[in-house]
Amino acid sequence: MSVLAIDAGNSKTDVALIGPDGTVLGTARGGGFRPPAVGVTAAVNDLAQAVEAAWEDAGHTGPVAVDHVSACLANADLPVEERELAEALTARGWGGTVQVYNDTFAILRAGLPRGAEPRGVAVVCGAGINCVGMTPDGRTARFPAIGKLSGDWGGGGGLAEEALWFAARAEDGRGEPTALARALPGHFQLPSMYALIEALHLKRVPAARRHELAPVLFEVAAAGDRVARALVDRQAEEIVALAVVALDRLGLLDEETPVLLGGSVLAARHPQLDDGVRELLAARAPKAVPLVVAESPVLGAGLLGLDVVGAGEEVLERLRRQYV
Repeated sequence: MSVLAIDAGNSKTDVALIGPDGTVLGTARGGGFRPPAVGVTAAVNDLAQAVEAAWEDAGHTGPVAVDHVSACLANADLPVEERELAEALTARGWGGTVQVYNDTFAILRAGLPRGAEPRGVAVVCGAGINCVGMTPDGRTARFPAIGKLSGDWGGGGGLAEEALWFAARAEDGRGEPTALARALPGHFQLPSMYALIEALHLKRVPAARRHELAPVLFEVAAAGDRVARALVDRQAEEIVALAVVALDRLGLLDEETPVLLGGSVLAARHPQLDDGVRELLAARAPKAVPLVVAESPVLGAGLLGLDVVGAGEEVLERLRRQYV
């Protein structure tokens, strides 16, 4: 049975049309998927452009319905949002059935070892931070993951904001000295934090570029700066706190269970963060097996779709091989 796999993140969208034997027939890439910013209708309209491009890549002159649509979508953080998005995708007529997941589930499914049951926990630390878990009997663990309102801390965007806060206070004397006060404005070829604050406030440096400061934070931490290192340590604590709570909710603390680590911050394998996560997991969840996910998230969306249609391991393996 054919599957339309969609992985739509905040910054980009990947689409794959998958045949009944697991062969990828067509692919396409589109822009970010941001319903909170533009509305569900506009976001799905943008998504449709990538879907149509995938049909064309597969050699079709127009949309052809598949058996199942597996859509892992950013900003599908609450069940009510998943239902609303599922209704919007169903109305497009792209497939006989539609399943919408938060995009963190794509990381989880993509990173599970070959032949393993769909059982594990995934923590994504990219622009933001989120965590989900699943078991073979269909139980899941998840968090609202909508920022400080839901108790979240960190991710690339959050780390950049924290670094700016500490750097600003260091420069004007309210806070502890830190090399961040020089490194952050230096990234934008500016002479001081005052100049950077002004440039951000007046939008001479677009707000979207703030995420560039997270790698600078890690560089400063690697050089030994105490303030920067403390932020990286706190990020490790947050990642492990999410994983341990999800494992506990699913009753998996006493079972050997993969903990999949994905997103741009974790995939970068910063030694301090990577080591911190592994050490804390070993102490708090000794049976957890941390694995950094290198596979494309759209693979996870495709595997979730093939799970739904009952595809065998041979079909799943054929799909995996095309994303190695």
